[in-house]
Amino acid sequence: MTKMPRTYLDWNATAPLLPAAREAVVAALDMVGNPSSVHGEGRALRMLVEAARRDVAALVNAAPAHVIFTSGASEAANLVLTPGYRMGRTPLAIGHLYVSEIEHPALREGGRFQREAVTSVPVTRAGVVDLDALDALLQGHDKAAGLPMVAIMLANNETGIVQPVKAAAEIVRRHGGLLVVDAVQAVGRMPVDMEALDADFLVISSHKLGGPKGAGALVSRGEVLIPAPLIRGGGQEKGHRSGTENPAALAGFAAAARAAATDMAARNAGIAALRDALEAGMRAVTNDIVIHGGEVERVANTSFFSLPGLKSETGQIAFDLEGIALSAGSACSSGKVGQSHVLTAMGFDATLGGLRVSLGPGSVQADVDRFLAAFSRIASRRRVTGNAA
Repeated sequence: MTKMPRTYLDWNATAPLLPAAREAVVAALDMVGNPSSVHGEGRALRMLVEAARRDVAALVNAAPAHVIFTSGASEAANLVLTPGYRMGRTPLAIGHLYVSEIEHPALREGGRFQREAVTSVPVTRAGVVDLDALDALLQGHDKAAGLPMVAIMLANNETGIVQPVKAAAEIVRRHGGLLVVDAVQAVGRMPVDMEALDADFLVISSHKLGGPKGAGALVSRGEVLIPAPLIRGGGQEKGHRSGTENPAALAGFAAAARAAATDMAARNAGIAALRDALEAGMRAVTNDIVIHGGEVERVANTSFFSLPGLKSETGQIAFDLEGIALSAGSACSSGKVGQSHVLTAMGFDATLGGLRVSLGPGSVQADVDRFLAAFSRIASRRRVTGNAA
């Protein structure tokens, strides 16, 4: 029996490992030693880790010394979202966390803040953070409890909608707060400049760029204001994140960061053309499709849509049977397919959910053509039976 070819359209969940990243990982695995050892082998691995730090910092216009390597973006988020900070050697209290309703669960859960110290910031029906609401919340912040912290993603992982981070930063600064930006889905898909965004912290991930899983980073604006460690022990990463570094994963992370910074504009223009062709094709098949975020700025690779009569879990299974991998929203929930909190925040009926197509540098027109052929069959069955399976 001939095996059905697979079409991968789930780059927002994870990008396929880049050949350059694979080569970097394998080369690092052949190196012996511990990056903290003072002998020649250890020093060689230390040099590799520090070179990776420079490459990751360059991707977001940050100083290498301000990059703290972690096991991934979720750990980075839990490291930075804490009421316990120090300004140099002086303790600094963060009194309350304000987090947008459309954040990834890694930030939406509030990290190390108590639940009562976390407030949701609403978004508009267009899926953009409501800046007036943010301003009002910060005006009512109890300064006696400590500084306010605000967490807003740069690009939403489900819709791809780009958030007004720079404008939010101006509001946060006016109220004397700190700004944490989840840049996981933005890095490599749009220019990310930490200074231009005026963010205090960025959270980024390796495997979204085509690097290996198990590596991420918290990037800070400076070295004076730093959160209390989440993992204590041997004092690696200048005491901010203990545990022996993973040189192999970091070497792959660095290779992916270098690739992401190369020809970004031209690469994303090509991806945007494919995404636009895919959405035009879906509209040609059926006029009742809802493409979320199509009227506002999005990253080039993402299309999040709902089709009346097609539940998200049913659609995901139907496309999988057609040989096409896509997602029903976030992929970081242990395989669960449920209602989209992003659609709920935007004011849509989320009971049917949505389906996310996300493209990448390896995507080609043939992928779009195979998707549209499958979409036509699935939409046709949905119209006839009310179910795609």
